[in-house]
Amino acid sequence: MEKRDCISLLYAISPNFFEREDIRGLPEELIFEEMLLPLAEFDICRYDKKLEDGISFGFYTGDIDRLKKTVERVDRDWPQFFREQDRVYCGYAGSDVASFCLVEDMGTHEIGGCRVRIGGPGCVGTLPEHRCKGIGLTMVRHVTQMLKEQGYDYSYIHYTGVAPWYEKLGYRTCIKWNRNGVL
Repeated sequence: MEKRDCISLLYAISPNFFEREDIRGLPEELIFEEMLLPLAEFDICRYDKKLEDGISFGFYTGDIDRLKKTVERVDRDWPQFFREQDRVYCGYAGSDVASFCLVEDMGTHEIGGCRVRIGGPGCVGTLPEHRCKGIGLTMVRHVTQMLKEQGYDYSYIHYTGVAPWYEKLGYRTCIKWNRNGVL
């Protein structure tokens, strides 16, 4: 996918993104990335870390307010994005949420003359006490495979500062940006 297609996709997925107050308020030196993974190229075996006993994965079915308190421990600005009707996929340590992400349908868009279906994990987070154990990236691997099985063409990572982490699954940076726009 060409850079211009990625820019168009960003604006289609998040209209007026660079006019948002929270984006305009970011420090200018911070650089973020938009990432894509053509799901036809996704190989679930690319990342296969051995996890501790007691780790499981599945969609969240509990109380949304309880989940929001967990999300707030990772990023205090994110609970607003988690709503009762959203699909939230989690990594669990025993019965406790260890990691979480929204499973987002970002719609069908035209890219390079083709109509493609875009989805992706959003607001991906792992609680501090569960980091560096492979839970979060395994969770994203599961969501990426799920999107592929559901007929999505691309998985899209929006607004990240941890591109090397997602690259372990095959995601590639398509554009970089700061508060002023695309770089």
